[in-house]
Amino acid sequence: MLALHAGMRVHLALGATDMRKGFDGLAAQVQTVLRADPFSGHLFLFRGRRGDLLKALWWDGQGLVLLAKRLEKGRFIWPTIAREGVVTLTTAQLAMLLEGLDWRTPTPSWKPEIAV
Repeated sequence: MLALHAGMRVHLALGATDMRKGFDGLAAQVQTVLRADPFSGHLFLFRGRRGDLLKALWWDGQGLVLLAKRLEKGRFIWPTIAREGVVTLTTAQLAMLLEGLDWRTPTPSWKPEIAV
């Protein structure tokens, strides 16, 4: 089970990732492209070209954990800033991303009214 602790960071790998990659391929991508340590305990997220598949790589202290989620409808919202690099998310943004919501510009479902 994935438990997000206070020091854990969530990193999105920009661009499209080959979703055929497994533990070793994604760990190598973390090291070479993201220039980070895959064994740091941080969560690294990768998205496929179609945008409906997401893979997460995480070191739990004993081994690498590989998680995958596929949306039946819609796409995971991904930054289009650059083809390579990394973006760091908050845990709230991660929750929205995993639900298929636009985490970049969340809009409230209500507006404050004037007090009478």
